[in-house]
Amino acid sequence: MDIPPEMQRLLAFARKENASDIHIVAGLPPMFRMNGEIVIANLPALTREDTARMSFSLLNDEQKKIFLRDWQLCCSVHDENLGRFRVSIYYRETNPEMAIRPVMHHVRTREELRLPEQIEDFTRLTSGLILITGPTGSGKTTTLNFMIDLINSERRCKIVAVEDPVEYVHRQKRAVIVQQELYTDVKSFSSALIHVLRQDPDVICVGEMRDLETTATALIAAETGHLVIATCHTSSAVQTVERIVSIFPENQQPQIFTQLSNCLHGIVAQRLVPASDKKSRILASELIIINAAARKHIRDHQIHQLLNVIQTGRKRGMHSLDESLYELYEAGEITYDTAITYSRDPAAMKDRIHQGVPKQRQ
Repeated sequence: MDIPPEMQRLLAFARKENASDIHIVAGLPPMFRMNGEIVIANLPALTREDTARMSFSLLNDEQKKIFLRDWQLCCSVHDENLGRFRVSIYYRETNPEMAIRPVMHHVRTREELRLPEQIEDFTRLTSGLILITGPTGSGKTTTLNFMIDLINSERRCKIVAVEDPVEYVHRQKRAVIVQQELYTDVKSFSSALIHVLRQDPDVICVGEMRDLETTATALIAAETGHLVIATCHTSSAVQTVERIVSIFPENQQPQIFTQLSNCLHGIVAQRLVPASDKKSRILASELIIINAAARKHIRDHQIHQLLNVIQTGRKRGMHSLDESLYELYEAGEITYDTAITYSRDPAAMKDRIHQGVPKQRQ
């Protein structure tokens, strides 16, 4: 479909200025998120009619029907010159508005993304469950696409990815890749996953484990000889396991603990935090590799003990978010305020910095 000139200008500006998001809200000019902060464009404020027109201009007829039925929609649009964008349209006071995210032109390297090197080991597994977690805008989809690209580069296998929406289109290298988009190719994650299992996949990528049916099917797939890589909106390894279990009715939860202890191999929790140059953001991460001790803690419902597994697993590369933040501060890549603000235990972070860093560094 053709993108109207008024939208092309906004998309082009976002690409040029490396904005992570565009916000179209009635009563305000177009806004761009740059380096984590909202910047208001020097343009007239948008009316309700403007935001409705702009929102519907990016949808095809079928997508318009879905939006009018569900009152919300996430999809992708592609421009020959500007690339692909993720569009989230929603109602506010009965009027359509939207958030737009430019997505990657190419897959960056692990070093560029600042991902832990152990993530490459995860992609070489032949079965089990890998979870990428973090809040919205923390780079989960970027990490997922890095992992897909690495598998595509190294293995002759079949990868099926169910995404909401497809952000980066992978081209065949060594693997066969099937990418399906929610509401365009499939009706739901849960129904799509059932059919994915009939497509002879080796690797299954799930854009988000957001409901019971999707989670249950993903666990079964991970237990039956498939490598499943999925994302979750959780902030830590402990919270991720708790969230997955809590999705299920109480009488099923003991079984889910057992399934997770058998198939879970690792969790990467991510946050993008402001860099000290105030011109970019940098990845802080938490990593747990599920070893024998972790499996026992999960099986015994002792999820809080996973923190001890991370602390004792440093030689294998495991680390907490606060450990990652402290190392970034030590290297001068983030400020003192950023380290404290994003820390899970600000008091402990303050004590650690004050004990180990001269005052002029603070």
